[in-house]
Amino acid sequence: MNPSRRLIILTVALLLLAVLLGALPALGIALPRALDGLWWSLLLAMLAIAAFDALQLRRLPAPEPTRRLSGNLPLGRSSEVRLEFHHRFAQPITLEVFDHAPPGMTIEHLPQRITLRPGERGELGYFLRPTRRGHFTFETCEIRLPSPLGLWRMRRLLALPAQARVYPDFARLHGAQLTAVDNWLSQLGVRQQPRRGLGMEFHQLREFRDGDTLRQIDWKATARKRTPIAREYQDERDQQILFMLDGGRRMRSQDDELSHFDHALNACLLLSHVALRQGDAVGISAFATQQPRFVAPAKGPAHLNSLLNALYDLQSSTLATDFATAVDAVLARQRRRALVVLVSNLRDDDDAELLTAVRRLSRQHRVLVVSLREEVLDRLRSTPIEGYEQALAYCGTVDYLNARNTLHERLIAHGVPVLDVRPAELGPEIVARYLAWKKAGTL
Repeated sequence: MNPSRRLIILTVALLLLAVLLGALPALGIALPRALDGLWWSLLLAMLAIAAFDALQLRRLPAPEPTRRLSGNLPLGRSSEVRLEFHHRFAQPITLEVFDHAPPGMTIEHLPQRITLRPGERGELGYFLRPTRRGHFTFETCEIRLPSPLGLWRMRRLLALPAQARVYPDFARLHGAQLTAVDNWLSQLGVRQQPRRGLGMEFHQLREFRDGDTLRQIDWKATARKRTPIAREYQDERDQQILFMLDGGRRMRSQDDELSHFDHALNACLLLSHVALRQGDAVGISAFATQQPRFVAPAKGPAHLNSLLNALYDLQSSTLATDFATAVDAVLARQRRRALVVLVSNLRDDDDAELLTAVRRLSRQHRVLVVSLREEVLDRLRSTPIEGYEQALAYCGTVDYLNARNTLHERLIAHGVPVLDVRPAELGPEIVARYLAWKKAGTL
């Protein structure tokens, strides 16, 4: 319980009056004796009233709060939370409200003041912005309750348990279902490559049309119908895509609000959404984490929710990346040929280990290596050199990037495509590569 501004002002006024009453006799100004008794009477009256007001405040019932919060929150996006208060106050009372959010979330527009009137329920809203993924528990809500006479304010913690899961930024994925996939991808900056040739999967028979090639003619059907009949093909829809997501310490690098691991996870989910809409099966294997995860490839738009539920609380660790062990685990579980997308932050010392592991993997699967590049390296390389320290930083950056490029070139020389990209650009780039291979029928 703390004194309010009103009680502090009254106390200061009495003290000033006491100073004045003591200073005037020292200046030779005589004062009636009754003034001394009046001051003590005022002091005792104020103490009595303050004590009575404090007692009334302690007896005052606390309002009953209710929190309306979505159980599923997207990472990095603000979501509205509503607080509703039920009460039994006989007089209007103004509360100061602050909700206690767990670590990993930022609160906007709190604390707030709300006036509760007899017979009415009070309600207020604020915005909650998660800064990391995982499972979060809310425990209490804090209010500052004023006394009936306004001389005191009491801090009360009200039990208000709730739970919420913070997922990767799936709001963009679900919002994409409201529009055509092509329009949505174009808004993201994804450019589809023109199709070269025909798809590999048979779709249906139809009458021969202008522009069809002779190899499309189905001669048996043509003989039966006595009219040219052509085969119509479509892009293969029964492909399998498996993401190998590095969760080791190298993925903890952070150029903006999100770590490289979060950028990679968002990009994997983005491509999963597109691939599932195309009819392909998608799975994921996360390695070098405290709790390695494996989700077998499956088809259907509903599988995206399975991926989200399996990965929403997965965090990067401080473990070293072991590509050989990760490849062994994938080869043991993924028997059918698939497009394996290995996402990591490749370093200049990964040469021998990575090359051996990827070559083993590529004997059974189609492999795409995605190498995340720190944005700070691009900034250092483009910063004008004005001193000795900047020259050293520039030379170190160029030497490091040259070593990475040498590693990429060795992978490409062994027939393994490499996508070297900054984390913020990973989503559109990886989707564009997938669509280009899909249209060309090379998956």
